[in-house]
Formats: sequence, C-alpha cells, structure tokens
Amino acid sequence: MKIFNYLLVYRRFLLIVLTPLLLLPLPLIIKTKEAECAYTLIVVAIFWLTEALPLGVSALLPAFMFPLFGIMQSKEVASAYFKDFHLLLIGVICLATSIEKWNFHKRVALRMVMLVGVNPAWLTLGFMVSCAFLSMWLSNTSAAAMVMPIVEAVAQQIIKAETEADALEMSCSNGSINPALELDENTEECESSDWKEKEKQVNGYDNDVASTVCTIEKENEKEKEENLPPVETVRKNRKDKYSGVFKVMCLCVAYSATIGGLTTITGTSTNLIFAEQFNTRYPDCQCISFGSWFILSIPITVTILVTSWIWLQWIFLGFDFKNMFKRCKKITAREKASEQVIREEYEKLGPMSYPEIVTFVLFILMTLLWFTREPGFIPGWSSLFPKYKGYATDSTSALVIGLLFFIIPAKTLSRTSNGENTVFGYTPLITWKEFQSCMPWEIAILVGGGFALAEGCEVSKLSEWVASKLSPLGSLPLWLIILISCLIVTSVTEVASNPATITIFLPILSPLAEAIHVNPLFILIPATLCTSFAFLLPVSNPANAIVFSYGHLTVMDMVKAGLGINIIGVAVVMLAIMTWIVPIFDLYTYPSWAPIVSSTNSTGL
Repeated sequence: MKIFNYLLVYRRFLLIVLTPLLLLPLPLIIKTKEAECAYTLIVVAIFWLTEALPLGVSALLPAFMFPLFGIMQSKEVASAYFKDFHLLLIGVICLATSIEKWNFHKRVALRMVMLVGVNPAWLTLGFMVSCAFLSMWLSNTSAAAMVMPIVEAVAQQIIKAETEADALEMSCSNGSINPALELDENTEECESSDWKEKEKQVNGYDNDVASTVCTIEKENEKEKEENLPPVETVRKNRKDKYSGVFKVMCLCVAYSATIGGLTTITGTSTNLIFAEQFNTRYPDCQCISFGSWFILSIPITVTILVTSWIWLQWIFLGFDFKNMFKRCKKITAREKASEQVIREEYEKLGPMSYPEIVTFVLFILMTLLWFTREPGFIPGWSSLFPKYKGYATDSTSALVIGLLFFIIPAKTLSRTSNGENTVFGYTPLITWKEFQSCMPWEIAILVGGGFALAEGCEVSKLSEWVASKLSPLGSLPLWLIILISCLIVTSVTEVASNPATITIFLPILSPLAEAIHVNPLFILIPATLCTSFAFLLPVSNPANAIVFSYGHLTVMDMVKAGLGINIIGVAVVMLAIMTWIVPIFDLYTYPSWAPIVSSTNSTGL
C-alpha cells in the first residue's frame, strides 16, 4: 500500500521519465527521419494530453529534439515559434485588456439582460446572448469570469426573495411570523460528498455509516413530504424550481462562453491555431479570413445557442413555451428581485465614461477593418495597395488598433469652477503591465510548438507517410469520414485542452484529406469547430471550472446537460458542412492550392 501511495504521488514524474524511455526503441530501431519525427510528436502529444508538464513547457520539446535528430536546424525551429498568429493575438489582447479594465463588458452584459426581461427563461437567454457576444472578442475564460458574478448576484437576490416570500406565507397560514425561518437544505447537504466527508471527520463515521445516514435522511424527508401542509408543499416545489433556475443560469454562462467563441477567428484559440496552420500549409489559399469565417460560423453559433437554451430549459425546468409568450403575466417576487438587482448593478456603472466610449469606438473600428480587408463580394481596403497584394492580414488591423490603446490618453482635460484646465499625469488607456497580466503566454508558446511540429512533419516526410497510410479511407463515404473525425476530436477535447487537441489533430487530418483527394476544408473546418465542444466535465474547459466553483452544480448536472449539447453541436456542424458551407468554399472541387498525392482513391461524395 505504501508503494502504491508513492506511485500515486509521483505519477506525473514517472510519466515524464517513462514516456520518452519506453518510446525510445522507435527511433533507435527504425532509424529514419519519419520515425524520429514521430517519436517527438508522440512524446509531446502524450505530455499535452496528460498535462504531465505545463502545456507551454511541453511545447518547447521540439526546439531541442528536432536539432538533435537532425530534422531541422535550431534557427529554423525557433522561427516557427513566432508567426502572424502571435501578432493577431497581441492586438486582440490589447482590446480585451481595455474592455476588462474599464468595465465595458459589464455594461454590455447587463444591458442585454435588461432587454430580454426577468422571466427565468428569458433571463437565461439574456445571459447566454451577452456572454456569447463577449466571447466573440475575448477568451471563453474571460467571458465566463466577467458574467458569472452578475449571475451569482441575481441568484443570491432570488434566494433572499424566496426566503422572505416563504416567511410571509408561513406567517399568513400560522398566524405568526417565524423569524428563524430558513430554506431547508438538509437533503442537498446529505446528497453532497462534502457533507459525507464532514460527518466522517466529526462523528467518526465510515463510508457505510454515512451512506446509511443519507438513506435514512432521504426516507425521513420523503415521509415528511407526504405529510406536508399545502403551504410547505408549495414552498418545497418553489425551492426545487429555483434550484433548477440557478443550475440553468450557471450552465448557460459556461456553455455560451464556448459557443460564442466559434463565431470569429479571434474568438477562441482553436480557431486561431487552425487559421495559422492552414495558411502555413496552404499559402496559396487566401480563402480563410475574418469575414469568411464569420459568414460560415454565425448560423452555426446561433443554431447551437438557441437549441442549447431550449435543451437546458427542458431538462432542468420543463420548457413552458406557452407561458413564456403569455401577455400581461403577473411578475413574481423572484422576478422582481432579479429585475431589481440587475437594475441596481447597471445604475452603479453610471453614465458611459470617456475610456469606455474610446474602447467601444476602437472595437468597432477593429471589427470594420477585419470585415472590409477582403470581403470577397466587393474590393476591400487591401486593394488600395495593389503592388503588395497579400501583405496585409487581419493581424495588421489588430496591431494598428492595438497600438492606439497605448497611445490614447485615459483622461480628458477637465475645467475647474474658475475655468482653468485641471492638470493630470498622462496615462494611456492600458499600460504594458496590464497587457502582460492578460496576455496568455502559455497559449502563445503552445501554438508555436504546434507550428514547429507541423514544419517538422513536412521536412521529415512524416506527413507524406501518414497520407499514404490513410488513403484506404477514401473508400468510405465522405460524410462518415467527417463524422468520425468530429466524434474523435470531441471525445479527446473532453480530457485534453482545446489548443492541444487541435494542434495534435490538424497535422493528421490535413494529409488525410489530401490522400483521399478531398478539399482539406471539408474535414478541417468541422474538426476545428468540434474541438471547442468541451461541455461534459468541469475540468474539460476553464469556463466550466469557473462556473462549477460557485457551488450550484454537481458533476452529474454538467454531464447530463453537456452530453446533449455535445450531440447538438456535432449535429449542427455536420448539417452546416454538408449544406451552406459547401458553396462558400466550393468544397466539392479539389482545389489547385492543395498538393496532388500520387496514390489516391476516389471517395464517395
């Protein structure tokens, strides 16, 4: 038992040491560049999937393994670690830093929630829309962290109104007021693992005794329910209902923070990694831009968002469609409490400040520059530089606007009562220290490691070897190949980080598409979108973990809800890639920018 405990404690260390040692026969026996590159790829992939080392540290392994194996020179590997992606990320983080610093995100979220009303169903939809909108421009982690405190404030206000309403009802039915009236939470405590652990520590119960106590408590609770007076029965039903409301509000934040990021290239790191790796592998293709991605993904995002909202309502509250649209419906005490706390939070922000206005203007300007660079249906602003076609990218626009955040002052001159200007120290909208605190350096290094691995696969001819081995898959129907790819990445991303998953699978799926002579976008786009579908567990996604930490959810709540949303997401992506995305990129035609693999099989389209 002691040895087992030691192994458990040092499992990460053992994994770090044993993984490269056990795989060492691969390059030593085969002794080819393909085998040496495969060895590096597998070791890094295992470290990424298990997170035995921090993701950024694991991403640095190709920087010394490729030169030692003679695959690439050190300076060539180093150049792969900083690409156009990083410049785009810097510009986006400048915007995100200013939005967070000046509380512009809170104003947007509260305003959207106020627009939809305080009915529980509409309230959750308001939170979903506001969080999804923020996630289009910020990371899903930041979006969830920004919106969740507002949700928690609303939840606490509902609990307070619930207690007051129950006290009033009890005083009316009993003829007296019970000042010590509290919400009955014995059942929830009994069902929680924390309660069992506490009983075990305090009273010396073992697991069997604790289980017996829980069983007795549940039976007693059931007997009490059968003999409850009408007011108590109504009170318990309300408690169950609003417990479901809290769960829905929490889950809607976690899931919409991820769903919203699908909409834009900058919305999630997986989209950025895909765009950069795709443009690096296929430099002659200029079809992936901010505008084209937005056009293909906005119907997907809206469809998944609405169906997820309906799904969450149905499994936790029961979807009362008729009652939602009923006119002149009486507002309950709980809805009044929600409305009050939202209004109070919005009033605390006061009128829109000068830094907020500037941030909003720069945000609109950055978005317009992205959309109008190469819109496709009309000439974009990049056509103003015909001699330098393809030189300017989305990162150019992001950097131009990002630099303005360091230049524009955060304060304006104000006049005293005497009419004189007030002197103040010059401070820009954001400082470098504030930018550094928001910059995801680990993701930047992780993506660089992915680029290095991709280049190593090309130089060592490992990509060609993989393509030759995958060519027999061309006998399968195309829709089945896409579905299998989507299901695999969706499953892996539940236990591994999204950036690591997409970095591992892109170098595999690209040769697969080339081997079966299919437009690479046909497989890469749905796989990229499905990599973000990490809805199942609290550890699957940072946004999930943030929401779970507030204590309104159990793991089974998240599994039950997340499984349905995973299925919805994959189904919507499959529908999209077989319908409206096809004409956008002419997917049924093998493009000229993709390489021709000699040994190909025809695929059933």
